[in-house]
Amino acid sequence: MDYGKKTMKINILYEDNHLLVVEKPINVLSQSDNTKDKDLLTLVKEYIKEKYHKPGNVYVGLVHRLDRPVGGIMVFAKTSKGSSRLSEQIKNHKMKKYYLAIVNGIIKEDKGFYHDKIKRLPNGSSVVSKEGKDAILDYEVLERNKKKNKTLVKISLKTGRHHQIRVQFSYHQHPLCGDQRYGNQDKTQIALYAYRLEFYHPITKEKLVFTHLPPKIDHWTEFTVSNYVH
Repeated sequence: MDYGKKTMKINILYEDNHLLVVEKPINVLSQSDNTKDKDLLTLVKEYIKEKYHKPGNVYVGLVHRLDRPVGGIMVFAKTSKGSSRLSEQIKNHKMKKYYLAIVNGIIKEDKGFYHDKIKRLPNGSSVVSKEGKDAILDYEVLERNKKKNKTLVKISLKTGRHHQIRVQFSYHQHPLCGDQRYGNQDKTQIALYAYRLEFYHPITKEKLVFTHLPPKIDHWTEFTVSNYVH
């Protein structure tokens, strides 16, 4: 599917009259900002407009976001009713988001959790601070690469703070590989990927589960990631 002069394909994982589940490419904005770079929300609108020959503006509800450098699964609503019901699931913690990350260092515990307080700063970064809001996540170690001194972890977010995963793992001495803002700036792509999304269909109430593998680049080539995504 072509979108204007700059061709960009959207990888669609699921579509019906109410929803569109897609893979957000790495380094693509979830929604537009002052850079004016192409964003996924606009691409989805263009896709729907072209596929269904819709005149005028197309409604697409953005119910959650991923940081620009982070790829993975996102769901968009094609109706306002679907959008409000999906947003309600996020508010009530019924939408489950799982991430894969590769962090620097070897995490010794097989499972654990971080409970910190995160404060967003005016410069666009976030920090752990007593003045911040609760930030909670669970993690599970999937694989350790002692030769490379890196650990592959699965993360379940309990809260949705700005840059939460990146800030918390950096604070706990295991910054994400390739994290140019909170890590060691090794000039590689950040090793964080939203690989699994679970929620209930806003109309049929059916439970939907989607998974997707991260691209085989940089740090991801050093682990057998496919063993853990089902």
